[in-house]
Amino acid sequence: MNKKTFRLGELFCGPGGIACGAHKAQSKDGSLTIEHAWASDFDPDTCLTYAHNICGGDNSSVYCEDVRELDIDALAEIDAFAYGFPCNSFSNVGEHEGLDNEKFGQLYTYGIKVLKRFQPDWFLAENVSGLKSAGSGEHFKQILKDMEEAGYVLVPHMYKFELYGIPQTRHRIIIVGIRKDLDAKGFKFYVPSPDPYKDCDISSRTALADIPADAPNNEIRQLQDKVKRRLSYIKPGENVWQAQDLPEELKIKTRTKISQIYRKLDPDKPSYTVTAAGGGGTFMYHWSDEQRELTNRERARIQTFPDDYEFFGKYSSIRKQIGMAVPPEGVKIIFNAILDTFAGIEYPHIDATMNE
Repeated sequence: MNKKTFRLGELFCGPGGIACGAHKAQSKDGSLTIEHAWASDFDPDTCLTYAHNICGGDNSSVYCEDVRELDIDALAEIDAFAYGFPCNSFSNVGEHEGLDNEKFGQLYTYGIKVLKRFQPDWFLAENVSGLKSAGSGEHFKQILKDMEEAGYVLVPHMYKFELYGIPQTRHRIIIVGIRKDLDAKGFKFYVPSPDPYKDCDISSRTALADIPADAPNNEIRQLQDKVKRRLSYIKPGENVWQAQDLPEELKIKTRTKISQIYRKLDPDKPSYTVTAAGGGGTFMYHWSDEQRELTNRERARIQTFPDDYEFFGKYSSIRKQIGMAVPPEGVKIIFNAILDTFAGIEYPHIDATMNE
């Protein structure tokens, strides 16, 4: 058995959701694994969280700076690459400017620079579902074209993570690229099938059960009495707009009725999408009679982070880190498929092109 460990570089690494999944992944025969080489993000709290959990506290290979100032040529050699380039301009919430957004739209190009500089064997890129429709679909085509021209055969797919055993309705576009010369040699990636996970219990009740008393980031944030009263009228699985007999003084008076406003989890269904930010009513709410928000640890559970994965920063910063992350157990499935591809091992897959 020829063993190999792929050295993984990351841009926009976040708190380490991708890296956490990568470190857990291996080919079915155990011959192929993934290890951290370097990572970059601009947010200090995020970098501290990443270094603590992924690098054992050593931040020497975690570059905390704006990617536009990162010296890519000085980074260590890698043979695998991952990046969840910023979704701000591609999300369906907001202006949806795509590549035209001056601040965020072109940040994906720094990943293209990494691909051209290092020519890794493979890469994984992640973004929101709105990526496909930005610029009437033309922006997505441009991004794929740039990745192909960097030397890769691409397999983009809209992954619905709840179909892969993740207790959350989270839909994300993930693009896997295999270097063209390796694809020509028969190392062809296929989208892993969700069938092995169809019987998984992905209910919120199961996801949030038995959190250890000493788990970090599990503080309950105190709510105003008015908010608690409002929540008392909302049934599990419903939001403030669906509340019956809600007194006038507790009603929300906005033009848009966003479905996540004061929405409680349904204990018997997967959670709705964990988000990174938002004002009043967007913090996700427990179904119990406690009338409370989820704790950050509970959000991390829904995102499938291990209970000993510690996040650093103030409450809002930790919430943002968790919401921006890729679910480790979800991306692990994709990494396993990539490693099986290079180990020459067949795995259950679907013959999928870009769906929906």
